[in-house]
Amino acid sequence: MRVITQQKFGGPEVLTIADAPEPRPMPTEVAVRVKAIGLNPLEARLRDGEFPLLGQPPFILGWDVSGVVEEALTWRFRPGDEVFGMPMFPRAANAYAEVVAAPALHLVRKPTALSHVEAAALPIVGLTAWQGLVDLGGVTAGDRVLIHAGGGGVGHVAVQIAKALGAHVITTASASKRDFVTGLGADEVIDYATVDFAEVVRDIDLVLDTVGGDTAERSLGVLRPGGHLVTAVADEDTDLIGKFEAAGMRFSGIGVDPDPIALRGLVELAEQGKLRVHVQATFPFERVADAHRLLDGGHLQGKVVLTL
Repeated sequence: MRVITQQKFGGPEVLTIADAPEPRPMPTEVAVRVKAIGLNPLEARLRDGEFPLLGQPPFILGWDVSGVVEEALTWRFRPGDEVFGMPMFPRAANAYAEVVAAPALHLVRKPTALSHVEAAALPIVGLTAWQGLVDLGGVTAGDRVLIHAGGGGVGHVAVQIAKALGAHVITTASASKRDFVTGLGADEVIDYATVDFAEVVRDIDLVLDTVGGDTAERSLGVLRPGGHLVTAVADEDTDLIGKFEAAGMRFSGIGVDPDPIALRGLVELAEQGKLRVHVQATFPFERVADAHRLLDGGHLQGKVVLTL
C-alpha cells in the first residue's frame, strides 16, 4: 500500500509517498480501506517539529479516517461495513495511508447522512466539541455559550452542538465568516477584528476556547459567577487556573479522546439534520503537500480532507 511519511521535520515538502506493508489487525481490531483522511492543524505542528508528540521522524501522521472494513477480528464489524473515527489518539494511528488497522471501539458506522469526505472531517473536531460542551460542560437548554473561532474546524461543529442542546450561542469570527456561522445557528456573531469580545459579552455560562494566546484569560471577565471555561489549548497553565479558581469560576482543560459514545452522538445529530460538516477543500492523496500548505495558512473555514 501507499503511505505518506516524512524523514525529517520541515515544511509541507518533507511529506513524501512511499510503499509499506499493509497493516494486519490484531484481535478486537479491524483493517480499514481508507476513502478519505481528515487533516488537522495539529498535524502541521507535528510535521514541522513544533510539537513532538510522535517523537523524531520517520513517522506517518494522521488520525481522522473514513473507509470500508476489509478485515475484522471482532464481532463489532464485518467486512464491507462503512466506518469512521479517530483511532489511537494521541498515539500514532498512521492514518495517512491506504489501509489503517484500528481498534474496533475507536470507530463507528458511517451514517448515510455523511459522505466519506464529511465523515473523515468530523472525528477530532467533533469529539473535541462534544467532550467540551456535553461531557465536561454539561450544556443545557437556556445556557449562554461563547464559542471562540466559530468558523474553524472545532468551532463550526461546536456552534451546531450547542444550538442542538438548546443554548444561546455567541461566537467570535471574522466578518467574512459571519453568514457562515449564522447559518450554522449562531445567535450572535462578534467580529474579533473590530470588536473586543471582553468588552461586549457578559453573563456567559460556558466559554469554549480553542484559540490560545490570551483568549482564555480575557474570557474570565465575561463569565457569570460560577461560570465555566473549557479550553483545549491552555490546560497546563497553572497561573491561569489559579486566577479562575480565585474568581470562583470553573476551569477545565480538554484533551480529546477516542470515544464511540460521543461519535454516535454526533452521528445522531447528523441523521437528524442538526449537524453538517463543512469541508473547505479536498485534495487527492498525492497532493498532500498542497493540503498542508493550506493548513499552514490558517484561517480555515471548516476542514481540509485528502481523498483516495
